[in-house]
Amino acid sequence: MSRLEKSKLSVVKTRLVELEYEHRDLDEAIIRFSQDPNPDQLQLKRMKKRKLMLKDQIMQLKSHLIPDIDA
Repeated sequence: MSRLEKSKLSVVKTRLVELEYEHRDLDEAIIRFSQDPNPDQLQLKRMKKRKLMLKDQIMQLKSHLIPDIDA
């Protein structure tokens, strides 16, 4: 593995950790927000949409970490 590939891998892993933290924090915020007796439904929907987008980004980055297998 070249130095450049190692550097790219490190960047991907770092970004993955950042996204996972943000996803976890947003999940906790959604739980707290939805416990409100009368939560703002539009805001809750936006938060859930953002959480889903983060999950998609996490899955995409994880797929980059899986090495290609020659068939």
